[in-house]
Parts: sequence; C-alpha cells; structure tokens
Amino acid sequence: MKVDTLDILDTLDALETRDPQERERDLMARLPQLIERARSAPGWARILAGVDGATINSRAALASLPITRKADLKALQKASMPFGGLTVTPVGGLSRVYVSPGPIFDPEGRGEDWWRFARPMYAAGVRPGGLLQNCFSYHFTPAAFMVEGGAARIGCAVIPAGAGQTEMQVQAIADLRPDTYVGTPSFLRIIIEKAREMGADISSMQRALMGAEALPESLRTWFRENGVPHVFQTYASADIGSMAYETATGGVLNPGMVLDEDVVLEIVRPGSGEPVAPGDIGEIVVTLFNADYPLIRFATGDMSALLVDTEPSRCGRTNSRIRGWLGRADQTTKVRAMFVHPSQVNNIVRRHPGILKARLVVTGRMANDVMTLHCEVANAPDAQQAAAIVESIREVTKLRGEVRFESPGTLADDGKVIEDLRDYS
Repeated sequence: MKVDTLDILDTLDALETRDPQERERDLMARLPQLIERARSAPGWARILAGVDGATINSRAALASLPITRKADLKALQKASMPFGGLTVTPVGGLSRVYVSPGPIFDPEGRGEDWWRFARPMYAAGVRPGGLLQNCFSYHFTPAAFMVEGGAARIGCAVIPAGAGQTEMQVQAIADLRPDTYVGTPSFLRIIIEKAREMGADISSMQRALMGAEALPESLRTWFRENGVPHVFQTYASADIGSMAYETATGGVLNPGMVLDEDVVLEIVRPGSGEPVAPGDIGEIVVTLFNADYPLIRFATGDMSALLVDTEPSRCGRTNSRIRGWLGRADQTTKVRAMFVHPSQVNNIVRRHPGILKARLVVTGRMANDVMTLHCEVANAPDAQQAAAIVESIREVTKLRGEVRFESPGTLADDGKVIEDLRDYS
C-alpha cells in the first residue's frame, strides 16, 4: 500500500531492533519477577494461588495460568473497589484514575510514557519539535493522556483539542499548522468535511495516527484522497495501553502491526484460553510488564492472528506482528469509539417491562454508525414510551440510539444480544 513518500527507517530505541531470540529470552526471564510482583496484589494473589512464580519462565508455563477476562473487570472491581485488587500501587500513588463505560476503572501510574505510546507515534513519523493535534477525549478516559505521555517522551508539542467543537478544531489547525492528527478515524473525517465547508486550509496536517475504531481500507483511501497521505493505525486499550502499531518503509506500509516491547501476546481459542496454531485467528491475550498494574494472561475480547512465514519488517523492527483487529470474541461491540456490552442492553430491557426481547443492531458505514434497539413487544407502545426507551439507550450506553418495535417472535432465536451489520468495505 503506497503512502506517498514517507520513509521511516529509524526507531525509537534499540529494543525495537533486537535479535528476536534475545527479545524472547529477555521476556521469559522477566516473567517470574512479574508473577511474584503481581501476587503482592490481593486480586492476583487469589487468581494465582498456588502458582510458583519461579516456574513461569516459558510460553508453555505461561499458558498453564488462568485467563482473566476484560469482561470480568466490572464484577471484580465491584467486589473490591476500585481496581479489583489487581493493582500493586495504592490509589494515592497513581497519577490518574479513569472511568470507562460499565463503569470500569483504569489506573495510570507516574512513570514516563506509562502507556508506551511513544512507539506508535514515532513509527508514524512524530518527531522532536513537531506539533500534533490530540483529538482523543480528555474526559474520564485515558486515550488523550496516552498521547500526552508519548509526546513528552519524544519531545513534541500538543494541542489538547479533545473531541467535539469541530469548527474550533478546524480553526486551530488552520492557525497553528500542526503536522499530525491523533484521534479516531471518524472524527478526522468530520474535521476534513467541516474544513471544506468553511474553506479553511488544513493542509499542514499531513499525518494521522488512528485508534479506538476500525480503519477500513476504503476510509484510509478517502483520507489520502482528501489531503492526509500518511495514515497509521495503532492498537491500544484503556487497561493495557499500546499493544501493536503500524510502520512504513519507503512510503509503503509494512504488513501487520508490530507488537510493543513490554507485552507477551498470545492468540488463544475463545472460551478455552488454549493457544491456537501460529497464523490461526483467535482471541488476543496479553501479559503486561507494568510495575503498577501487572496483567497476567488478560483476555481482551479482540480477535487477531500472528503473521507467520513472512519476511522481517523492512522498517527494521524485529518483533512479532499481528494482522490487526479482526473482530470481537464476544458480542461486545465498539460504536463511535465506545464499547457497548450485552449487559447494557439487558439493563435497558429491565427498565422497560413491556419489552419481551431485544437486540441492538449496529448499521451504517465508518464515521456514520447507526445504533437501533429492536424490541419485541406485545402491544404497540405510544410515542412517550418510545422516547423513554431512546433516553435509556443514551443514559446507559452514553451513545445516541434509535428504537424499532417488532411483533413477538420476529427476532431470531440465536442468542444474539448485539449484532454488527456495519459495512466495512
């Protein structure tokens, strides 16, 4: 895939170009200390009861440990506030505490580039002395602060734009001339369309680092055709931080996404925790070397696959690569950068006794998601009841949604609570 003339051959540090066998030895040698440090937290002490950390020094030994699922965090945290007993550092020793929908609480420690976001930013071409417009939300969730930490390590300036206020976003770009956008794909498209409407010159912004949403090839092409030729994608989450990111060489994106240097990533069979054969699609499970919030075999709910039988990446980075995000292992779905959980749909149904059965259907194309709750009802509700359900959708999911009423027996009896019918072409 051509990305004009961008040529990024250097790396953030020497860790990224290590011999793969050296990296593997280092990661496996660090595992016993990670296990023992994690066991100093009461939650991990319970999960890893009876485990001798000294014996966890290989991928096979790691695969014998239990899975802890992202989907379980809400219940774990409710039982032991605020982090389910999974943090080593006390709350007062952290720098920030975030609140994600659910609610799920996420910690941030005090170390430099705590989320390890400098690597994807550097790979995308962010350099010392640059200026970027940070359009991730600064409200409750950590994405914007991941960017802040990475920018501070690299040594570039940040416009803390956040999300929304599209006209101000366009004006800031036109006046301050940032070279890089960081945020969701859908919001960048909105900014570009608003700039066109305003007649504003935002041509300084030649580079974009995307996250929190899928980035289909059709949208990547649209960005190139509309003035942003260098488009990169990163894979991160509010609990783990950066996990993998795209790179380019000689103006061409390299296949797959390079893994971060501080994670051990497994691809497992959903529901079992058993590693799949190399190259097979499965659920991403991450073990994270983080002194404040160690995560041991943390199942993300995302699907991917390792790239195998390929040439080393031409960017010089030697770590393993994944194919990128290939869907969800469960029915949890991301809509406009926010996760929507089956439990939230059930919460809405419980609020309205007239609903016999419901399914949340997500349609539309990228940057234009439409969320509709299909409800089986015995009697046709009035406009007031419909409005109340719409309000419940917004209150529970923090997203706008519509409601559609169906006759009893209309929805398929297949156990689906959320169905993703979006066009990703």
